[in-house]
Amino acid sequence: MTAELVRGQNHTLPQTRLEIRVSAGSPVVAGATLGDENGVVRGADWIAHPGSPQLPGLEVSHQAAAGHRLAVDLEALPETVHRVTVLLALPVGVGGPARFGATAAPFVAVTGLDGTEIATFTLTGLDAESAVSALELYRRQGAWKVRAVGQGYAGGLAEMLAAQGLAGAAELAASIQETVARSLARSVAPPPPRTPEGDRVRQASGPSDPGPAPAAPPQPPAVTPVQPAADPGTASVSASAPTPGGPIDYAHPRRQHAAPPTPPPTAPPAQPGQAAQPVAGDATGWSMDERLYNQIWGMFEDLARAAAAYRSAVHFAESRMDQELDRSLSDPRNRIGGAGDRAREEARAKRDELTARAREVLDRDLAQLAAEAAVVEPALPAAYAGWDNPVWHAHRIPMELPMALRLGDLHLPERTGLRIPLLVRLPLERGIWVDSGRTGSEAAALMDSDRLRHLAMETAVLHAARLLAVYPPGEFSVHVIDPAGSAAGPLAPLVDAGVLAGPPAAGPQGVASVLAHLTRRVDLVQMAVRAGAADSLPADLDTGEQLLVVNDFPHGFDDRAVTQLRYLADEGPAVGVHLLMVADREDASAYGPVLDPLWRSLLRITPVADSHLADPWVGHAWTYEPPVTPPGSRVLEQVLAAVTAARRAAGR
Repeated sequence: MTAELVRGQNHTLPQTRLEIRVSAGSPVVAGATLGDENGVVRGADWIAHPGSPQLPGLEVSHQAAAGHRLAVDLEALPETVHRVTVLLALPVGVGGPARFGATAAPFVAVTGLDGTEIATFTLTGLDAESAVSALELYRRQGAWKVRAVGQGYAGGLAEMLAAQGLAGAAELAASIQETVARSLARSVAPPPPRTPEGDRVRQASGPSDPGPAPAAPPQPPAVTPVQPAADPGTASVSASAPTPGGPIDYAHPRRQHAAPPTPPPTAPPAQPGQAAQPVAGDATGWSMDERLYNQIWGMFEDLARAAAAYRSAVHFAESRMDQELDRSLSDPRNRIGGAGDRAREEARAKRDELTARAREVLDRDLAQLAAEAAVVEPALPAAYAGWDNPVWHAHRIPMELPMALRLGDLHLPERTGLRIPLLVRLPLERGIWVDSGRTGSEAAALMDSDRLRHLAMETAVLHAARLLAVYPPGEFSVHVIDPAGSAAGPLAPLVDAGVLAGPPAAGPQGVASVLAHLTRRVDLVQMAVRAGAADSLPADLDTGEQLLVVNDFPHGFDDRAVTQLRYLADEGPAVGVHLLMVADREDASAYGPVLDPLWRSLLRITPVADSHLADPWVGHAWTYEPPVTPPGSRVLEQVLAAVTAARRAAGR
């Protein structure tokens, strides 16, 4: 029976291998400190946090998230440790809430490895605090107990660590927050929060879940700087031309459906002893596209958690083997004769058995996910499909904006052939940076600089073409800044098709002209939105979505142009101006930390395979595969020709 704790209450723990699950209304940093018999944290190596997520017997999340799972093995803790304190803190400087009183109350559950809840605690009553000691696990007369703490700190993480006796608390807190900011910058934006009616429908024989999620108290949807949730029950709001006299709304388009959602397809009954066959669209949603979107995110999460469970099991097997060897060999009698050899063999045999069992579970999960991917990929609409999907050859420019766009594929080393489409919501709420530098990955370091820059621009062109192909005619414009004219080759398909808003801008004057035009548009639309005066906008102002493609930044940019670019990156997405940069960060090193907020605000992708993107659940480093067209294919030219034809037919 689950113990629902209140502040100060304790409960005996019936087992020593546990999970601590955290559910919050917005992304939080989760960590844990180890304390001695007096509760004192003796040093930075007694703290598990995103920058150092593993300690003996303890593992925490690698980044800030709205949900966390912390693994605890109390038997594996050092004997000098008498207390484990779970801490939560709000990330600093990432656009989220600055105090816990501005978000839903965090919910914490202590569970067994099978997901069975042992104790829960809702951290109510928080206000100005930005960090909180949620609960603690402590030794008492040879047994372990859990106590609900809920002690908040208005001074944040630094004050909380200092209260536990840590020297240099301020410096460590600043280091943790910087690590979190970098992780959020590279993280794939999470999907919209799920509702009880919109949770993904999984096959009964699908990948095993590490355990059911804790039953959190009712909370409002999480508010994050990217990807707000779509509400299927409200009317559609377009970000295109305004209604005369009405306000311009650049929020996410709502899905317009009067009828209730169509039930997802079901798989045919499985034969006895066989797993149910996966079906494309086996998630809930108001359209097939929405069901496929939810299904892909469900596969993404399943794979992340399956790999996390496997890695955690392997890590536990290794640490348990080391502990057994240490205990055995600490006895001088086992250091001579065959006793030591037998102890080593037994410890390794146990390690191998645990690892093999974990691999068996992982292989079963991977096989089910691979079967699901095999039926989902051919069913994807063009916006979600790879360039080699036949759907592109019959593509027609849509009259309604799709939910999301595919930016490439992701995979993990446990099975590199199992690819998960990387989907981002539309309209884009975060700029994209195609890294053309050689210092970002091993593959890039081995490549010629000119070739890498060429590939980076080709990747940007493919993204721009896909955006043009999935927006309704005339509702999306592409501007290009190419100061030195070095991208003429990769840009040729866009230029030849006549789909750009104007010729690529070259030289300092061209850079200044395009930036001034888009900055003016952002300023005017912002003023119109705030004043509710859409009818006062100039008649020549294009209120459709705009994409600015920048090549070779900061070449051709003076200080004023850099300031304008930063302004567009920060303010543009909210009013329909988006940034797609092709740049090598080293080229802009002269600006120092001034540009750090710019790089962090952009989703970094690469023109070659690179392991740098993190999932929003457990923070694995996923290998990103950029989009490519099949060798010899003219699919890009065909798609751009369709864009041109649709614009002519619409009179745009």
